[in-house]
Amino acid sequence: MSALDLQKIEADLKGNTLLIYWYIIRKGNEPTGVREVQRSLDLSSPSVALHHLEKLRALGLLEKSLIGEYSLKEEVKVGFLRYFMRLGRFMLPRHLFYAVFFTTMLLSYLIIYPNLVSIHQILALIFLISATIITWYETLRTSREAPF
Repeated sequence: MSALDLQKIEADLKGNTLLIYWYIIRKGNEPTGVREVQRSLDLSSPSVALHHLEKLRALGLLEKSLIGEYSLKEEVKVGFLRYFMRLGRFMLPRHLFYAVFFTTMLLSYLIIYPNLVSIHQILALIFLISATIITWYETLRTSREAPF
């Protein structure tokens, strides 16, 4: 996709359209009907769901089958979606992997060096604790701001 297309997609992916796109991404390759989207997301009517599904189809992100079900055609990382990655059916914050890494490093460091005797060990511990706290904070903040 060109940069111009991505800018248009980013401008149009807001509100219920983003919520529906997030829902479709989480479902993966499983086709989804209009009423299923309406019920799952508690939208006011099927026509609202249809409007947003058609908007996503016009953007080239969804495709429609002959029986009227929608499925993911292309996954784009624009706007808020940049901060997440899909792992099967799960949308995980990107910071989660860094948080787990730094937590593992911190625990390993405490196991390997249980007696902190030098200033270098204390500084390394301060660095690991700081990195762990910052990455977990960012992970939780991003998760709370997720549209779904």
